[in-house]
This record gives sequence, C-alpha cells and structure tokens, in this order.
Amino acid sequence: MPFVNWLKRHLVVLAGLLTLGYLLLPNVVVTVFSFNKPKGRFNYAWQQFSLDAWKDPCGVSGLCDSLSLSLQIAFWATLGATLLGTLIAFALVRYRFRARGAVNSLIFLPMAMPEVVMAASLLTLFLNMGARLGFWTILIAHIMFCLSFVVTAVKARVMSMDPKLEEAARDLYAGPFQTFVRVTLPIAAPGIAAGALLAFALSFDDFIITNFNAGSTVTFPMFVWGSAQRGTPVQINVVGTTMFIVAVLFVLVSMIAGNRRNRHKAQP
Repeated sequence: MPFVNWLKRHLVVLAGLLTLGYLLLPNVVVTVFSFNKPKGRFNYAWQQFSLDAWKDPCGVSGLCDSLSLSLQIAFWATLGATLLGTLIAFALVRYRFRARGAVNSLIFLPMAMPEVVMAASLLTLFLNMGARLGFWTILIAHIMFCLSFVVTAVKARVMSMDPKLEEAARDLYAGPFQTFVRVTLPIAAPGIAAGALLAFALSFDDFIITNFNAGSTVTFPMFVWGSAQRGTPVQINVVGTTMFIVAVLFVLVSMIAGNRRNRHKAQP
C-alpha cells in the first residue's frame, strides 16, 4: 500500500517531529497562558484573553529586579567559567603533568554529583569561611558547577584539532601569539561558544544551588518558586515566553550565519 510504504520511509522523521513537539508543548502552554486574565491568584485555568501582562511585564513587585539579578549572575558566571574552562581544557589536552588523570576525573564530578550535595558542600564552605551569603556566593557557586560543562565542550573541540595547522603557521614565521589568535582560537571558537551558551543557560536556570547559597538574595528562579506558593502572576509567563523567543531567534540567526559562511567558502 502506498501509505504504508510512505510511512515506513518517513517513520524516523515523524518520530523525531512528534518527540520535538512533545518537548515544546510546555513552552506552548506557557505562551498561551501569558495572554490569560485569571480571576483568582493562580494562572492555571484559561479565563479570558488579555494583553495586560504584556503591556506591564514589571507589574509584579520584585519580578524585574530578580530577572535583572539572574541575568547579571549568568553573564559573569559565563564569563568566568568560559575563561577558566578554556584554559583548563587546553592544559589537559596539550600538556602532560602529574595528576593529569586525577584532574580529568575531578572535572566530571560536578556533572555527575547531585546538585543538592554540591549546594550543601558549598554552603558549608562559605559558612566556615565566614562569607556573607548573597550575590558573590551565588556567583562563585555558579562558576564552580558551570566550569565542568565548559571544560568538556572545549576539550572535545581541542582534541579534534589538527596540530599540523599550528605547525604550518609556525613554519610561516608566525609567533606563538599570532598562531593562537589566527589559527588555534578560530578553530576552538565553536567549542568555546557552545560551552559559554551552556554555562549561561545552566546559571540562569539554576535553583537548588542558588537557594542554598543565596541568603536573602532572590534570583528569578527563586522568585518563580516563591510566587507559586502564593499565586502565579501572568507576568512570569510573559518573561518565560520572551526568553524562549530570544533563544529561538538566536539559534536561527546562528544557523543562517553559518549557512552563509559555508556557501561563501564553497564559492570558487
């Protein structure tokens, strides 16, 4: 039968589309309910279409302040984890030193360890040091657990690099700095960018480690959790929808730029 044959040929594609749709379903629900006007405190049942929340996304006290704080922490944590992670990745791949195997194993511990264990451990460290819980303790904790993800992403890229390209640059009288800037860094850039994006997403979204080490500081995930106890404002859906749209646009722009770059390279 023609339909059965067509289904067999496209079964994998259909399964992938269904899986993708299932994964995106929560985002669709969040987007739809960002236009809702609930009668009570909880935005769980559809009542009436309204643009009030979109017109005043900061209408809920503390929402935009917590969002701004989360974006600042995510930015600085991404910057710190990317710089340190890139240096560690190059050191692990390019150099031989004592305890190199142990360091390689330790890098994966934050990725395999439950977040609550790391959160409690960092809290104990900060308390023993007499540190005041707040912005800086959150930032240090985020850099700590984002570091492993950056190292893994950059390390995979560096290991796939052809050392002959750097040797050719040195043969053409390029110094160590020129070789790194013009050859090594551009090749490693996709891995560095992937690690940075992953670190930003993990830092912005984290709740468990942040909740242990925040003190009285309230980030956006903590604000959402606290609001859910009293009533979920529609503005939270607005912020979530906006973040999702921005992420999708970023991915689309990156794909378009990559395709144009590949077509440009393919032209004679």
